[in-house]
Amino acid sequence: MIPAFLPSQFQQLNTANAIAFAESIQRCAIATPLNQQPIATTFVHQGNSQVPILLIHGFDSSILEFRRLLPLLAKFSETWAVDLLGFGFTERLSGIPYTPSTIKTHLYHFWKTAINRPVTLVGASMGGATAIDFTLTYPHCVKQLILINSVGYTGTFPQGRFLFPPLDDWAVEFWRQRKLQALFLGTTFANLNLEDLESLRCATLHLEMPGWHEAMKSFTTSGGYSDIAPQIKRLSQKTLILWGDSDDEIGTADAEKFQRDIVRSQLVWLKSGHIPQLQQPEMTAVQIKLFTES
Repeated sequence: MIPAFLPSQFQQLNTANAIAFAESIQRCAIATPLNQQPIATTFVHQGNSQVPILLIHGFDSSILEFRRLLPLLAKFSETWAVDLLGFGFTERLSGIPYTPSTIKTHLYHFWKTAINRPVTLVGASMGGATAIDFTLTYPHCVKQLILINSVGYTGTFPQGRFLFPPLDDWAVEFWRQRKLQALFLGTTFANLNLEDLESLRCATLHLEMPGWHEAMKSFTTSGGYSDIAPQIKRLSQKTLILWGDSDDEIGTADAEKFQRDIVRSQLVWLKSGHIPQLQQPEMTAVQIKLFTES
């Protein structure tokens, strides 16, 4: 049964992997210094091992982007996925600015409350920048780092700092309508296969969460992770860089930049676009397994 705290639109899911993953979503109250009220935080937890894997999703996404990858990882390792502060299905409390700093603070207190052991931290797209920022601030929490088509050098939006009202509202609403229109067209004209249509549906479910608009506006106008690039060279953890060789969102040049700047790193190319965790989950899981067991 799909948990009652998730939006009713979850009942529209059609594929077995998405439904099973949705049924495994949990929620816990995470106390942080960000607010007197604990933050109801959504996560998935499967598997068992000494060094857990923690998956961090991308921009305006959710743990649903790991619905195909996480069950594969859980076959050989304890695996967690968490919705970041301001994203996914984690509660958005009023009075909290949604910035890289508050995201990092919330993520640390989730780690401390739920896991409290060094992890293999996996960040995809914007989640890669989040993972880098978290690792540099809390190095004792991260044994190994894995970056999947990561934001860091490009893929940021520093111009967001200059989106003043009403431009900030227009930008966020445009982004929302763009996602909803893609789902509408795919559903109406039936020009997509079932899996692609389910991906569009999963990408829009969190838009129904209370506070989505304000949190997105807050994060966008903060500038996001536009200042992370100079910090990348400070990483000392052993790092695996997984990159889709057909990435049409941020390109492929950054993969070699990460390999150049992170001393203990290796680069593996995948036959994929920007989201190999959905497009090539089996191969992504194989590479993660090889890395964590090496």
